[in-house]
Amino acid sequence: MTSDLPDSLIAETALSVAGLTDYIRFLLEQDEELQRVWVTGEVSSKSHHRSGLFFTLQDPNGGAAIKCVAWNSQLAKLAQIPVPGEQLIILGSIRLYPQRGEYQLSVWQALPAGVGLQALRYQQLRKRLEAEGFFDPQRKRSLPLHPQAIAVVTSPTAAAWGDIQKTLKHRYPGLHVIFSPATVQGEQAPESIVNAIQRVEQDGRAEVLILSRGGGAVEELACFNDERVVRAVACCSIPVITGIGHQRDESLVDLVADASVHTPTAAAERVVPALGELYTQHQQRVVALHESVRSCLETSQNQLEQMRNRLRRLRLDRQVQQEMHELSWKRQKLVRATTAQLQQATQHVEMLRQKLATLDPRAVLQRGYAVVRQQNGAIASGGALPIARSAAELAVGEELLVQLGQGEVKVRVTEVKE
Repeated sequence: MTSDLPDSLIAETALSVAGLTDYIRFLLEQDEELQRVWVTGEVSSKSHHRSGLFFTLQDPNGGAAIKCVAWNSQLAKLAQIPVPGEQLIILGSIRLYPQRGEYQLSVWQALPAGVGLQALRYQQLRKRLEAEGFFDPQRKRSLPLHPQAIAVVTSPTAAAWGDIQKTLKHRYPGLHVIFSPATVQGEQAPESIVNAIQRVEQDGRAEVLILSRGGGAVEELACFNDERVVRAVACCSIPVITGIGHQRDESLVDLVADASVHTPTAAAERVVPALGELYTQHQQRVVALHESVRSCLETSQNQLEQMRNRLRRLRLDRQVQQEMHELSWKRQKLVRATTAQLQQATQHVEMLRQKLATLDPRAVLQRGYAVVRQQNGAIASGGALPIARSAAELAVGEELLVQLGQGEVKVRVTEVKE
């Protein structure tokens, strides 16, 4: 089929190879979506060059491929160096090279995809938490030896809850178990676990907390590497033991918990002692106590016998008798001295009594004297009426109180003689 356009017009409108390539490059490199694009695929091949690393990224089914280049200036910044056969997530921009008529992805960053990406996030979070001191052994608290109440955070429909109940009932009957249900798988699991831990803390009765679930695939246990759950366990006000059924590397929750085991049953066994073991320990302590008492008694009896033998050799009985005689003599001497002092004191007291009797104002009154007191004068110290000591102090008509040897009389002054 031939074109109806004249040859001259075709020649004028035709693009050169360079022009077409420049136009395509303009379209690709000016597209905002292609200036910063994330691409996922599998590395099929790679080659090192002095300017950088060249590799090909293709779909897993082999339906499409794109060439990529990571220049030497960017290689050290890549989180994952491309290796054939690995799944990667590439961040880069599209570039077209006119000389080869090819486009390729200029790589800025390379991240592992799928499980590899989870592992990278796990390591990054682990390093950050470790830098904050969450894994410091000094932070870990010891579990109570004989708890009276424990809390369990797990799924109510999981076999782990049944295993824990059975183990606790068998090992430590009468224990109070506080169940705080939580979702332990899926996107809602982290928030559900955090809320369950907070409910236990608000309740305030539990002395230790078991966080557990049964075994599962790696992706099913991802909630135990969630930063929210890790921080909730680290900041819990009571000791936490984890019993997560997995045999792979420890989860971040295991690392931050006060204690960790690999199964829910093992967690229940760790948190309470077995009743049979306690009975055996009690019997052992009883035997040890009897043996200790018997040993102490034998030792004391031996010491007593040794002291008796020493006393026999030293003839202390005579010395004791001498000391008793001397003590009796000193006692008699003390009694005589005390008796003499008592007699002297008695005589002194009698002499003082007689002096007081002679100085007693009432004795003077008994001899016929009287005391005249003014009733209208100022009251003396002690609340007594003032004594009239001079006729000049008295006035005609003034009432006086005369105290006699027996009784008192009131009189009125009719005349004052100086």
